[in-house]
Amino acid sequence: MASDPRPSLPAPLCLEFDGGHIQASPFGAHLLSWHCLGRERLYLSPHTSFGAGKAIRGGVPVIFPQFGERGDGPRHGIARTLTWETLDTAGAVPPGLGFRLGDREETRRIWPYRFEAELNIEPAAQRLRIALSVRNTDPNPIQFTAALHTYLRVADIAGTLVHGLEDRSYLDSARGGVLCPPSDAPVRFEGEVDRIYADTRQPLRVTDGEQLLRLEAEGFADTVVWNPGAELAASLGDLGAGEHRHFVCVEAASVLQPVRLEPGAAWTGAQILTVEPSAGH
Repeated sequence: MASDPRPSLPAPLCLEFDGGHIQASPFGAHLLSWHCLGRERLYLSPHTSFGAGKAIRGGVPVIFPQFGERGDGPRHGIARTLTWETLDTAGAVPPGLGFRLGDREETRRIWPYRFEAELNIEPAAQRLRIALSVRNTDPNPIQFTAALHTYLRVADIAGTLVHGLEDRSYLDSARGGVLCPPSDAPVRFEGEVDRIYADTRQPLRVTDGEQLLRLEAEGFADTVVWNPGAELAASLGDLGAGEHRHFVCVEAASVLQPVRLEPGAAWTGAQILTVEPSAGH
């Protein structure tokens, strides 16, 4: 039997904490699993390829320095398809996993700037903080967009609601980027949903009839909410028919107004996920 010609990915790292464990890959500084209070909280596609150079479908992809196609580089940037350096976090307080990515020849061919990025993942009993930091080490100012493309596992997308965006207008990317007025209701999922909400500051809550998850952001100005719906999911080779029912992406993001850093300046954006008791429990 011929050997697989694809380069193998670095082994994922695991960390146990009070009430669960996390698993993350140095490839993309990609959080693959957050098992908390007896349940997996993230969705990872059973059809993702885990091939070098291909983004992992699910978990928490790191989007940097370009969100989507808002620029001249690869869709969703370069960070999610490069191997990051693993940081020594032994004895760190709080305990966590850390990764660093610096510019190199292959990154400067695509995005011609010098930079240092770090991702730190800090789990606790009912809480998870994911923080992306970027420092400009270039002699010129830099601008970028970024997001933590968080895939949250849900019991069924048909019964899932996102609360906290009722009073915000949004760009509907599924309809060509048209600006829509506030819905005055929680976000529901009846087909493809792909929205960018600007200037979202309050905590959000995701409910699916079985669990309640609170989401807060630091440093990120926007929120992206995405589910491909049945038709698009079936057309994606690394997702597949019916898989859209098992997740919703609620992303802390800075998309509509790029982050600008002067030489030597730094920025940090974080997403904090907290498991809360559901009604009746």
